[in-house]
Amino acid sequence: MAIFDGFALEHVRVSDDVVLRVRHGGQGPAVVLLHGHPRTHTTWYGVAPRLVEAGLTVVCPDLRGYGQSLGPEPDADHRAYSDRAMAGDIAELMTHLGHERFAVVGHDRGSYVAYRTALDHAERVTRLAVLDSVPILEALERADARFAEAWWHWFFFASDQAERVITADPLAWYQLDPTVMGRENYEDAVAAVSNPRTVRAMLEDYRAGLHVDRAADEADRALGRRITCPTLVAWSSQDDMESLYEDPRGVWRPWCKAEPESGVIQSGHHMAEENPEQLATLLRYFLTGQ
Repeated sequence: MAIFDGFALEHVRVSDDVVLRVRHGGQGPAVVLLHGHPRTHTTWYGVAPRLVEAGLTVVCPDLRGYGQSLGPEPDADHRAYSDRAMAGDIAELMTHLGHERFAVVGHDRGSYVAYRTALDHAERVTRLAVLDSVPILEALERADARFAEAWWHWFFFASDQAERVITADPLAWYQLDPTVMGRENYEDAVAAVSNPRTVRAMLEDYRAGLHVDRAADEADRALGRRITCPTLVAWSSQDDMESLYEDPRGVWRPWCKAEPESGVIQSGHHMAEENPEQLATLLRYFLTGQ
């Protein structure tokens, strides 16, 4: 691919039944960039090189089951595609690549894996950035008619009909746009959503969110566990985070030991594709102070 010039591409086995496709490059402190649904790691093509230029080692994996990463067969309680399982993948991947300590940035579904990594592997995560999200438990507890109208897919994905409907015409369902995404990124996403196994894994991610991930958040809150590393909360100006939550940083505040930082990206939901320059600038300052 023309994008990610200078990055290495590997397929790394992180457990018996999980192999992650990962692209990595640069030198310096490490940061992992975690994509959302239905994207792959190529969504970061405009951000990752800028962070390398800022003196960082940048690691961009496909989450388990997404893109070209392989995941296990789904299980009855959806733990195989839980955020905790995916966070374990990221920790193992970074060990394989030689990074004991690292920052984590996550967008959309990737943000849930990112904050679970910060909670479950606190001794390894130096900084956390969560983009266009609030904790899953907070979203579900605040769910009202506005949320149901805008985010109905969360609940549809839990149904038995979702796979049949999506795989019947995945391009009609996802309506991916190469003019916005960039050609190589678009082609990578098209290949992913056209694979029924990948669609099934992505749905399992959402099913886990409604059940096992929610339960993990409830347990952490009951125990008073909080994110201990510096945290950045950022959201897109043209997305619905402010209309749903008014102040997304305020929603995250009880989950963080220290006051989180915040930022607003002038873009729609897929900020890494729509405004990579501003996003990279914000992340560079948060991660390096420069």
